[in-house]
Order: sequence, then structure tokens, then C-alpha cells
Amino acid sequence: MKWDRRAFLGACGAAGLAGQSLSGQTRRPNIVLIVADDLGYGELGYQGNPQIPTPHIDSIAANGVRFTNGYASAPFCAPSRAGLMTGRYQTRFGHERNVVGATNLDPKVGLPLTETTLASMLQGAGYATGVFGKWHLGTTVAMQPQRRGFDEFFGFLHEGHYYLPAPYKGGTTRLRPNEPPYDADNPLRRKGDPVEETQYLTSAITREATSFIDRHAADPFFLYVPYNAVHSPMQATTEYMKRFNGIGDEHRQVFAAMLSALDDGVGAILQKLRERNLEQDTLVIFLSDNGGPTAELTSGNKPLRGGKGQLWEGGIRIPWTMQWKGQIAGGRTLHQPVIALDILPTALAAAGVPIAAGVKPDGVNLLPLLRGSDERAPHQDLFWRYDNAVALRQGDWKLVRQPAGPRATPGAFELYNLVVDIAETRNLAATEPARAAAMLSRLESINGEMKAPLW
Repeated sequence: MKWDRRAFLGACGAAGLAGQSLSGQTRRPNIVLIVADDLGYGELGYQGNPQIPTPHIDSIAANGVRFTNGYASAPFCAPSRAGLMTGRYQTRFGHERNVVGATNLDPKVGLPLTETTLASMLQGAGYATGVFGKWHLGTTVAMQPQRRGFDEFFGFLHEGHYYLPAPYKGGTTRLRPNEPPYDADNPLRRKGDPVEETQYLTSAITREATSFIDRHAADPFFLYVPYNAVHSPMQATTEYMKRFNGIGDEHRQVFAAMLSALDDGVGAILQKLRERNLEQDTLVIFLSDNGGPTAELTSGNKPLRGGKGQLWEGGIRIPWTMQWKGQIAGGRTLHQPVIALDILPTALAAAGVPIAAGVKPDGVNLLPLLRGSDERAPHQDLFWRYDNAVALRQGDWKLVRQPAGPRATPGAFELYNLVVDIAETRNLAATEPARAAAMLSRLESINGEMKAPLW
């Protein structure tokens, strides 16, 4: 069955508005988007990890839905966030590669000004908008959050930041050899101004996010909370380390403490919504920006193959859960493949805000799927590209080419049936040549629509 994307988006938008009217909802819903950084697929309690309790994140899954086939649009931070904020494959506009260190300062690097963000669309419809945490979409003034649709910003602009204030007392630090100078030319900022911060950074981000809810409880708001946890550098407070004294490996103990602090932050945001009687009026979304780098963080992507930086499932399939009490039935598990690009059209449909003129998202509105009124898979194809690595998912099948490194020979395409082989261990390209050829033809067609990397 072929999809008419415009008809699908239009019908879904109408369905979203009708659902609000029928439910008696009198105010436009708030949108709370919480993004973890480098969180592996298998690290949350609801994903099967018994070692690190994550009750608050788990509660979103219990009160809403979780996706078993939820994907990021890239295996790295910056391109993934570019797709998330625009609802478009970031390769369409050249934002394909990750940005680290001094490259962040290059004035041509960042989310192109030709792109319209979810925040800009909601802001234009009267929403209060705030982002608290990691930006990683450009450092020049024109590319900073306050110029891309956000009224408020607290956080940093590069790929990472230290969690403990220098000289890193009051906690445990586990640094890799040659750890990048995360804080170089990368101060914490409130809007455009550098600020000093004495609190553990995860807690400070939570403080700012809950304050935003308090100040805008009477308004419809879009709250974007891109935590930098559990991204390196690995630092945790003594208080959180004590929770995991039973973990003998200090490296793993720090990771557990960082994830626990993140979960507490999510819990504080959810509690603030309850205190302000906003639970019924708020769509809450939690996901990771990409898979976890196991060697660096000890993060686990099991049962998936690979991790951050790769187009194996471990690099792009992510923990993703959503709740909207009174609008989405709780405790449901959805297996249809979805991608983070879907968040923009879904949030706009929930808010009753039209997609901006001229914007053609690759994502689709998931509200019919979330409400159970249309259980068809919302995508025929899902596409990824990162340098010489490319992949296409169609239904149960995935065609992938994953070189050993950015300068390695691309190598041959491999074919996997993800329903029976989630770990991508049995390459079926030789036994399913017709399917592999058809999928390669489709992948090449989609790839031909994309733009060369801008940097």
C-alpha cells in the first residue's frame, strides 16, 4: 500500500484536533521533550536492566506507550538533534556529520538558517518555549537557541560539558585518556550570557526546567530538556555514587550514578507537572539521541549489535517512550518502526498548530497510532546515511553498509530480517538477492534526494 504523505499528514492533523475536542480539552497541550545523551537501548528498567533502577522514566512507559522499534535519525549527537528539531532527514540539508571541539566555533557549522525548528513553529502559535541543557546545533549568535524559536535557554552550545564545577570536588571523576576539553570556549549560558554554576549539572538543568514549568503553568508551553547525561565526561556526585556501592567496577558505578541522577531529574519534571495539575494537559516524550558508546561509558545496547557512531541497530535504535494522560492509553507496547523525525509533526498535531508553509517533514504524525485508531506502520522506508555508512529499513528488513571506519573501504551491503534476527548476525543478502537488489534500488533513490555534507 502506497502512502500519500500530504493526505496522511492532513488527516492525522485533523484527527489530533478532533481528539482534543472530543475529550473536552479546553487548553492547548504542553509539549515536554526530554532527550538523554548516549543512553544505550538496554539500560533502563523498563528495557530489562535490573542493575540501575529508573522508576521515573519507567513510569512514562507504564502510563503511556513504549516503542520497541524507535529510531534516531543518526548515530551521533549533532545530526540526530538536527533531525529532531526539524522533522527532516538532516542529510537533506547537509547536516550529516558530528561536530566536536573547536569545530563548534566554525561560523558555517550548525543547523542551517534555511531550516525551521519545532520551537519556532510553536513559538509562532503563542507557545512559551524553553530549552535547558545541550544545544549542539551551532555557536554563532544566529544559530543559538534564542534565534531558533526558544524564549529561554540555559545550558551549553558544544557537544559536552563537565558536570561538577572545577576543581571537581564533591564527587567521582573517571576521565578517558586524552579526554576532550569540553569546557573550552563553551561556558554555561543563560540565553547568550555566560553564567557560573555551582550545582551538579544534571541537577541544575532539572532546576531550570522545573522553574520554567512554574513560571508558565498558565500558558501552553514547549519544554525541551536535552540532558547531557549520560555523555562523557564521567562524573557523579558522592550522594549518587553511594546508591551503587554494590557495583565493584568504579567506571560502571559512575555510569549508574549518572543515569540515576538523570532519572531523578525526569521524576522532578513529572512531579512538577502533577503539582501544577498539568499531567492531563501535557504530552511527555522521552528518548535518547543515539545508541550508547559501550567502551567509553559501559553503556549497554543489548540485544542489539554495535553502538554509537554505527548504523547497526545499537547505534540508531533507541529507548523511546511517551505519555499523555487522558489522550493515550497507558501500558502499551508498539512494535511499528518509528523515527525521531516523527516528533515534530506529532507535537504540532497535538497542539493544533499547522506545519509552517514550505516545510516538508519526513516524519509523520503518530497520534493515530498512539491512540489506536490506525495501527498501520507509519513508514514504508526509514533511511540513514553517515559518510560511507548507509542503511534502509523496509518492514521487517534492513539493508546496511557499515564500514569499519570513516576512511575504510565501504564494503558490501548486508541484509537482515530484524524480526527474527534483532542482533544482525545472519546476513541474508546471498539467499535473498531479489529483495536485496530491490531495497538497494530504493536506498539509492532516496540517497539521490540528499545533499552532500556541508562540512
